[in-house]
Amino acid sequence: MISYTTVLSILAMAVTTYLTRILGYLALRNRTLSPRAMQVLESAPGCVLISVIAPHFVSNRVEDLLALAVTVLAATRLSMLPTVLLGVTTAGLLRTLSF
Repeated sequence: MISYTTVLSILAMAVTTYLTRILGYLALRNRTLSPRAMQVLESAPGCVLISVIAPHFVSNRVEDLLALAVTVLAATRLSMLPTVLLGVTTAGLLRTLSF
């Protein structure tokens, strides 16, 4: 059974994510952004993804390094969503299959 602290943590993260999106929209809804500002906003999801997977570059677990290699290869060929899904699935499968 899942503990109540885990459920509260998940709910808090969901609310925080939702609030950052809504507050960003409310703060910028009546403004015209420069092309440079648009580039920064469009590259933010990639920066977040890199910050999540970067620690695995120094991992000593073979399954993490293999999943990282698959994710990097997918990133050169696919868009963001399929890359993330493939990376997470690969990491999960390799960790499950590891001894």
